Amino acid sequence: MKDILNKLYNHERLSKSEATQILKDIAAEKYNDAHLASFMTVFMMRPITADELSGFRNALNELAIKVDLSAYNTIDIVGTGGDGKDTFNISTLTSFIVAGTGQKVAKHGNYSVSSQSGSSDMLESFGYNFTNDESILREHLEKANICFLHAPKFHPAMKAVSGTRKALALKTFFNMLGPLVNPSSPKNHMLGTFNLEVARLYNYILQEEEEDINYGIIHALDGYDEISLTSGFKFFTKNGEQIINPEDLGQKRIQQSEIFGGNSVADAAKIFKSILDGNGTEAQNNVVLTNAAFALKIVDDKKSFEAAFEEAKDSLFGLKAKQTLDKLVNL
Repeated sequence: MKDILNKLYNHERLSKSEATQILKDIAAEKYNDAHLASFMTVFMMRPITADELSGFRNALNELAIKVDLSAYNTIDIVGTGGDGKDTFNISTLTSFIVAGTGQKVAKHGNYSVSSQSGSSDMLESFGYNFTNDESILREHLEKANICFLHAPKFHPAMKAVSGTRKALALKTFFNMLGPLVNPSSPKNHMLGTFNLEVARLYNYILQEEEEDINYGIIHALDGYDEISLTSGFKFFTKNGEQIINPEDLGQKRIQQSEIFGGNSVADAAKIFKSILDGNGTEAQNNVVLTNAAFALKIVDDKKSFEAAFEEAKDSLFGLKAKQTLDKLVNL
């Protein structure tokens, strides 16, 4: 690791194969915490390259405990995190709303590193037990339309760095990797990124390496890793890229304070439950419904935004999303 760090401090880049091997060595716990922290810090001080990110991804995918959920045409709805915005759990709520419409969701997630509450924190607070047992995950999909894939259960490398990441409490390249390494390899992806550079890297990697998937990559122009309705957002698909403003969708712009997630997991869980119970504010509801509509459109690009938004509304206000959560945690 000393040689690798000296190379990186000398402003050199890693090849794809070097990046793959280093991640494999990290997973094998060959390095100490100080070396790991130094290595992760490098990529916080300069942009990661497409070869580096792709190499890290290849290693995680190669080492992952895989599950075959291909029979279900699932979508993953996940952001990088690390945007520093402290919102409520928008992508996790969106996942339950989408599942409430009948669309199968294989949600990949983890504990929060740099914010108050990640998707794993939230589900654990509701009593969900993480598993990597394929038969149980299939049962969850069949009975609740959603299953949850807690990253450390599937990715040894993520487990190996969890302590260092927690101690750093900052976004690292592992935030960028999470959305790209769902161990069930879903056919549909809605991915949010904390900056435009990462969105472009995702778009490049997915176009180059994944021909048979549907994806939409989102970066809000004011820095959110999801559609926030506080500004316009950049939207990448395999058919191109565009900037979409809230007004283009018939939505009002909202204030950042209207989607604040609280100061603890308990605060975030209270907001989460309130929205699922149909008691969210107009701003909270519109944000999750807009994200859900785009997820449904990624699965079926012939669907209009208006039709997808109505499906999402029926799921939320018909309490189908709430029933989905209840079913999942009680299975």
